Amino acid sequence: MAKTFTTTIGGRSVELPGTIHAIREALPVQQRAEFEREAEQAGADEISGVLARWALRTPQAYDPGEEALIERLKAGDLSGVRLDDASDEYRSAG
Repeated sequence: MAKTFTTTIGGRSVELPGTIHAIREALPVQQRAEFEREAEQAGADEISGVLARWALRTPQAYDPGEEALIERLKAGDLSGVRLDDASDEYRSAG
């Protein structure tokens, strides 16, 4: 049985590939070489983060609402976004 991990994206539970091989196979062909380079160059303290970031780029993680939010933010529409004074991070208010 293939290893996977489960996370929550946009309120929905999503099962993502949990091995280097499974992540590579789930990625679009044009992203695989970049993934391989990054995974091969990651230090032992970085590899889990690299794998998680790339697993979130697989089709299983796709959230159509997120794409719309990113395009809105790129266009300069910051409505619904607030600056958290305690951490200086942007967070979506909705």
